[in-house]
Amino acid sequence: MDQSVFLLVQDSHNACREVIRHRDGDLRIKVYCLGQDGFEPDPDELQFYGNDNGNLLAFETSGYDGSDPLLVIEAIRWYADYIDNPRMEILAEDPRISDADTIY
Repeated sequence: MDQSVFLLVQDSHNACREVIRHRDGDLRIKVYCLGQDGFEPDPDELQFYGNDNGNLLAFETSGYDGSDPLLVIEAIRWYADYIDNPRMEILAEDPRISDADTIY
């Protein structure tokens, strides 16, 4: 079974701003620490969220063409392993927004 290879590019000015890159393709996923970064989701990109032992993370594609959504999840799983949190739950909805805040 072929396994995708991902690389991590770290911002030298912000320890919490990283980009996951697929070595053999154009996939780029920006990583944001929600407690430290201002994050406004781009409606043209995919967003996923994770909890790294109490630190909420947002993952947002960059220039995503929609060709392989499972590769996005694979990249986030790789990142979770990289940060020593292989059991990190990946969420499709922002956990900071609850249904209790919704007015019907």
